[in-house]
Amino acid sequence: MNVKILILLSLGHLVTDISQGALPALLPFLKEALGLSYTAAGLVLLVSNLTSSIIQPLFGLISDRQPKPLLIPLGILMAAVGISLSGLSPNYPTLLLLVIFCGLGVAAFHPEGFKTAHFFIGQRKASGMSLFAVGGNLGFALGPFTLVFLVTHFDLKGTLFYLLPGLLMVATVVWFLSTFRYDHPLAGKKAALPDRGGRSSYSLLTLLILIVTMRSWIQMGLVSYIPFYYINYLKGDPLLAGKMVTTFLVSGTIGTLIGAPLADRWGHKRFLTLTMAVATPLLLLFLFLNMEGWGVFPVLALTGFVLIATFSVTVVMAQDLLPGRLGVASGLMVGFAIGTGGLGVTLLGTVADTWGVPAALHLLAYMPIVGLILCFFLPAAAFHRPAGQGGTSKG
Repeated sequence: MNVKILILLSLGHLVTDISQGALPALLPFLKEALGLSYTAAGLVLLVSNLTSSIIQPLFGLISDRQPKPLLIPLGILMAAVGISLSGLSPNYPTLLLLVIFCGLGVAAFHPEGFKTAHFFIGQRKASGMSLFAVGGNLGFALGPFTLVFLVTHFDLKGTLFYLLPGLLMVATVVWFLSTFRYDHPLAGKKAALPDRGGRSSYSLLTLLILIVTMRSWIQMGLVSYIPFYYINYLKGDPLLAGKMVTTFLVSGTIGTLIGAPLADRWGHKRFLTLTMAVATPLLLLFLFLNMEGWGVFPVLALTGFVLIATFSVTVVMAQDLLPGRLGVASGLMVGFAIGTGGLGVTLLGTVADTWGVPAALHLLAYMPIVGLILCFFLPAAAFHRPAGQGGTSKG
């Protein structure tokens, strides 16, 4: 495990993904400044999701054909420029162009970043990958907080601050770019390997994508609808609702670091199954508390810890299934699956409009059961298992 390179990549991950966390928090300010409708504001998020997440496998395909380490600093630069200038948008078309530019930067960074990290994570794959992944989780969690702070103190031009860490990170990555070089012995070879518990790699990858989509749907649904429920339904303090979301996301960041070593010790499939089994009782307890009293914070923290703890684990599982297509595997897990889960939040809006926000949250609470059922169809023989249970599957 090359900790130095993984931390450097993780910092680049943080600077890149802070834009994804900041954009939703920026929209209310831009809505007022540009006179946007809710539909127009929603379209901004849709465009961001499509360009930053859904198309990531295409960048993964480009990366797999030939290593392209320049995509890492280029992605950081595009994301920083896009979010920093978005606050200065004079009109709606300019805002959309900047969001697209930022989204493409995010999409370019992730597949090459996760692929590069793969060659420096060592034998404890989930643990090593968590060092890289935690940067993105932390950046996403810091996005709303930093955005509100900057806009509150410096108005919309405060978004220009994001350009500073972006440029510093780009310069640092370019300086150390030669250390990112790697030889990919399986590049160009057939991705679907035999001996995957009697199932093809692609069928198992499809199951894994569905599980990650479900996890993403739950995560983004909670981030989106906790404020709606607490502010609009319970008439609570908006600041407290923000603290709830921050607690959930920061706990997930900690879960990424602590959960990965546990997954390496217990087995990746077993750990993923366990988190899905525990998630529903935690979510039901959270709803039972009705978001009232300080007791809700430890429950919400534990929920975020458990739910997001498998972030790096599922990336490693996908890379194990497609060792010759590491960029595509990473793009499918981090981009397509998570992006598709984000689109599912739109469907929750229909549920909320028809039956109310509490119904939408209760639907989220039972979604881990679907993920749990899908986990049972993943053969443990296809993934890393702890010593004493057959060791790591070599395929």
